[in-house]
Amino acid sequence: MYPYYALFDESRREADESRFWFWNSMHFPLPMPAFDVACIDSPYQAVGAWQNRVFAVPPAMGIDYRIVNGYVYISGNPVTDPDKVAERVEFFQRRAGRYYQNWDELYGKWKRKMEALIAEITYLRVPDLPEYEPDEVMFEDDRNTAFYEVLDAYGRTLRCGDLMWQHHFEFLLLGYGAYVTFSDFCKSVLPDIPDQHIAQMVAGIDVLLFKPGAELRRLARLAIESGVDDAFVEGRTPEEIDAELRTRKEGRRWLEELERVKDPWFNMATGDGLYHYYRSWYDDPSIPYASVTGHIRALKSGDLRDRPTEEIQRERDRLAEEYGALLDDDARTTFRELLGLSRTVFPYVEEHKFYCDYWFLTRWWSKVREFGALLARGAFLEDAEDVFQLSRHEVATALDELLLTWATGGAPLGPSYWPPIVARRKGLLRRLAEWTPPPALGATPDAIYDPMSIMLWGVTTQRVQEWARATEGGSRLTGAPASPGVVEGPARVVIDVGEIADVRDGDVLVCPITSPAWAPIFPKIRAVVTDIGGVMSHAAIVCREYGLPAVVGTGRATAEIETGRQIRVDGSTGVVTILEA
Repeated sequence: MYPYYALFDESRREADESRFWFWNSMHFPLPMPAFDVACIDSPYQAVGAWQNRVFAVPPAMGIDYRIVNGYVYISGNPVTDPDKVAERVEFFQRRAGRYYQNWDELYGKWKRKMEALIAEITYLRVPDLPEYEPDEVMFEDDRNTAFYEVLDAYGRTLRCGDLMWQHHFEFLLLGYGAYVTFSDFCKSVLPDIPDQHIAQMVAGIDVLLFKPGAELRRLARLAIESGVDDAFVEGRTPEEIDAELRTRKEGRRWLEELERVKDPWFNMATGDGLYHYYRSWYDDPSIPYASVTGHIRALKSGDLRDRPTEEIQRERDRLAEEYGALLDDDARTTFRELLGLSRTVFPYVEEHKFYCDYWFLTRWWSKVREFGALLARGAFLEDAEDVFQLSRHEVATALDELLLTWATGGAPLGPSYWPPIVARRKGLLRRLAEWTPPPALGATPDAIYDPMSIMLWGVTTQRVQEWARATEGGSRLTGAPASPGVVEGPARVVIDVGEIADVRDGDVLVCPITSPAWAPIFPKIRAVVTDIGGVMSHAAIVCREYGLPAVVGTGRATAEIETGRQIRVDGSTGVVTILEA
């Protein structure tokens, strides 16, 4: 199922056992199907290339990964030689500086590149295999035979995926880099400043990923104003709601407005885009329809909470003004410059996911399905979805044989060879999903250097030491204080994206990690607690924007807290208390 290099091996046991490996449950919370490994290899190739070979981020090279029982564990490669760090500083300052100085222009070019790539994967044609080639193959100079076109289309599909990942990380590291530089400066001149206050000073941002949720709230208001809100009943399917709306004039108008909203906002995914089964809202509209239903109920009861952007911005500016006043003139100038840069570049940290992880990847997975359908028509697979049980290299091999026997008229081996492999792997994935991976493996490090591990995953030196000391049980959990405030409420433990529909108004969301696809539920909840994540994880960012308390990176909240249990979340101190029943 997995590449040889993705596994722990006896030949590198000593080196691997001396390293710290943590489960990347943020991106890979479930065991990986064979084809989906493409979304491990290519991202880590890309992030390593940009971080280590292009920008030469001073303290960190790239990320190694290993697969254990289907789950992905990662470990950063630090730069520990002071001379090498100094050498890389010169590279980073010069190369990153070009981006920072020309951010708007370069980011505009990046968006145009991504839109072109999305169009390419959308309109890439996967030809069928005809009984006879059409006459145009002989009479038109630019026509190719089907065997070549299929192989070319598959190669282009894989290349488009690799190119997306290259684009994905081009600006991402710089978004983190600007924030890390600002954070380090703040701590150097203001030793007692909390991490949370630093994060709050770059809050109040407006990014594309808030737009789908805003549009759903607008559609909810429109449904009430149009008098069709009674069609949105808890538990009804999107198809049932549409059927009722089509029976009324105002309902049909509402559906017309929905169609205008869909492009591009329904290019959101139902979960993080790194697994093939997380489809777009186009393919599975259950999340947006459930959100509209919940918004209607909240609007009618007066409980709908919009993002308190102005309040967040006032607090942001107050903190910046008061901390700036504590500095001398030179330090204050640097403080304001670094803060301004962070506010300029940081929105990309969330915005890139809409273009890459959702808009592109949902269409890329659908394109791969077309090759699965081609193999299924040739009886190499029982169903088009079975293509994801083969690695991308095995799919190429199966296509080779399909095209060979189609061209020659020979008898294929594939129909008897691949289905048993698919069945075996499906069974393995079901068994592996029953296992609970440990949060970390290997040696506990003295210090964590990788800025992405710190900012995104929340794997800090302090957090790792707390994980190592933690024991199961007890009524108190600690994590990173990601968004201030204290609330109490019933816990709603959500492990899988399919459980989002169970979230009710006033719940405290407890989950491994959130993704932007979950944005529509944030107006319903009171606080968030996650197993993993740092102050720049999605949960932390969005909770600050909604004014919700959040504690991230607890390591074990989903294992220790049960749905329905009353908990207190202190987002100012990073403490979660499980209250007595």
